[in-house]
Amino acid sequence: MAAAPFQKKTNTDDVSKIKCNRSREQSSGLNLLYSLPSTLNREPLNFERILKEVNMKLKKEYFILAAILVALILYLALHRSNRTNYQLPELSEVSGKHISKLEITTAGNSIIFNKKDNTWHIEPKGYRVDSTKVKNILDIIEKLKLTALVSESKNYVRYDLRNDKNIQVKAWQGKTLLREFDIGKAAPTFKHTFVKLPDDPNVYHARGDFRRDFDRSVNDFRDKTVLSYSQNTIHGIKLVHEKKTISLSRKEIPETLPEKKDEPAAKASKELKTKTVWEDTKGQEVAPDKISSLLSFLSSLECERYLDDLKKEGFENPIYTVTLNGEKEYLLLVFAKKDKNAKNYSAISSENESPFSLSDTQVDNIKSKLDDILKGKEK
Repeated sequence: MAAAPFQKKTNTDDVSKIKCNRSREQSSGLNLLYSLPSTLNREPLNFERILKEVNMKLKKEYFILAAILVALILYLALHRSNRTNYQLPELSEVSGKHISKLEITTAGNSIIFNKKDNTWHIEPKGYRVDSTKVKNILDIIEKLKLTALVSESKNYVRYDLRNDKNIQVKAWQGKTLLREFDIGKAAPTFKHTFVKLPDDPNVYHARGDFRRDFDRSVNDFRDKTVLSYSQNTIHGIKLVHEKKTISLSRKEIPETLPEKKDEPAAKASKELKTKTVWEDTKGQEVAPDKISSLLSFLSSLECERYLDDLKKEGFENPIYTVTLNGEKEYLLLVFAKKDKNAKNYSAISSENESPFSLSDTQVDNIKSKLDDILKGKEK
């Protein structure tokens, strides 16, 4: 019988494959079901054993970490940097009060200080030393402290510790040398100074920036005070400028307070007080504030520098003369400039053996204060 038109021919091979696949799927499903009871009947997982294994691994890791940490600590302890892996020299204790002699040497030039009757002098001339400056030096010597080792190379140039740049310091008590050290330049921190000790080639940091306290000339170390007194002890003044002269004296006169109402006269008399006035030889008063201004300015007058090559006897015809009477007589004489372009005036005082110079500003102040008093009297 002939096949119907357009009827699709069934592929017997494909049908066979489909049946085979279905058979396999059914077979595998049955196998899974058959095998399930056996799987359920197996021994459960041993969690205790697993935890033990995990703990063993953690302990082993902790042990390794602890060993690494100990090794690191030992490395850091045994391989510290050279800045701290050394022992600094121990300096003996020195009291500045016990020091009686100092020697400061710079570039071969020495300045020697001696203490006599609690006052320091520069030898051999016996110049008085500025008390503040010498106190600073004594404090530095007493409190000298090394803080770090800087160099062992013996290369002193970079630290200004070579003989042409260093400052050698020695301090004695009587004939006993208490302290000796060399000063270099300030460290880059500006909180330390490079120093070197005798019989020690190393360079150290010393606490503090103190080179400038020692790096001074004789003139710098000298006490520049040329007139000093207590202002309330002055009771007489004589001023001379050119041809003008005035003499003043201090007086204490009673000052009567206004009598209060309803108070007996006896009680009012107890309230009598005195006031200070300055009078000239004619009994005329001078403004006290002008006198106070002059006395205050001169009470701690310091010079610019000393003129040691000149003698007091060689000065004549002062342009300003101030005489003060107190516990003793104080005298100040100022002289005209020999050179109009000079910046200082020469002067002498009763409190100093050497002539000295005062700046233009200082003399202008003296002139102004004297003129205020003298002109006031002319009125």
